[in-house]
Amino acid sequence: MTTEWKGKSRGTVLGYKIFVFFIKKVGLGSAYFILYFVAIYFCFFALSSSRSIYYYLNKRLKYPRFKSFLKIFQSYYVFGQTIIDKVAISSGLRNKFTYEFDGVELINETLKEKKGGILISAHLGNFEIAEHFFGELEENAAISLLTTDIEHTAIKNYLDSVTSKSNIKFIFIKEDLSHIFQINAALARNEIVCITGDRYLEGSKYLTQDLLGQEAKFPSGPFMLASRLKVPVLFVYVMKETNTHYHLYARKAKAKHRDAKELLKEYTESVKWMLDKYPLQWFNYFDFWNGNNK
Repeated sequence: MTTEWKGKSRGTVLGYKIFVFFIKKVGLGSAYFILYFVAIYFCFFALSSSRSIYYYLNKRLKYPRFKSFLKIFQSYYVFGQTIIDKVAISSGLRNKFTYEFDGVELINETLKEKKGGILISAHLGNFEIAEHFFGELEENAAISLLTTDIEHTAIKNYLDSVTSKSNIKFIFIKEDLSHIFQINAALARNEIVCITGDRYLEGSKYLTQDLLGQEAKFPSGPFMLASRLKVPVLFVYVMKETNTHYHLYARKAKAKHRDAKELLKEYTESVKWMLDKYPLQWFNYFDFWNGNNK
């Protein structure tokens, strides 16, 4: 059984086509209804993912065994809802949802400094709809997302073909580190560079830090980079609160320049704070705590 994250998520283009059809032709509620059956399927046939989320619920959140089993289904269901919501919002149904801002003034202040900024998020909630929040900012915000080529899948290409064109630019991580120059250029243009800090790829450099009472590996790149660049660093999450309501949280990092370890510590504290509020929106379906998924 492979336990570490391999760089891409499970799913098929056909599955997404089915959901897109029902969202556009029947409505959001119909897609949510179909999702019940998909979530049940994953509970029984995505055993590695189910074991990982059970470990998180039972060992890290300390839920009782029976409650942990029940919450596996809810976790898959909420995850599916966030995917459906992203498609719906990008397909012209933005007005069907409401949005709440918490700390948005910190992003506005960052843009006013004219130095650019780095947002570090996680696979927690629905950060992929953040660009729809950024349209409400006082200052115009151009967004670049740091990602890997392996994440640029056929599913994403399909979604791009059926949803409105995203304003997000992609900066792909390269072995020759040429992406560093692209990041610096984006920051010089007062752009926001978004990075996720919670998925370590086997064989890459990492830092360790406690999360929910157990040490885990985190990719060193986001924290080394953010701590060295003299620009504001914020932790940002977009969380689903009801079927049609989302809440954006932004918090400014306080770690000193070139202190990647302290920045990571602040980050994990912010992730824990979000998990305390939204325990079912942790969407890392792999052995995050590296070997403890038993």
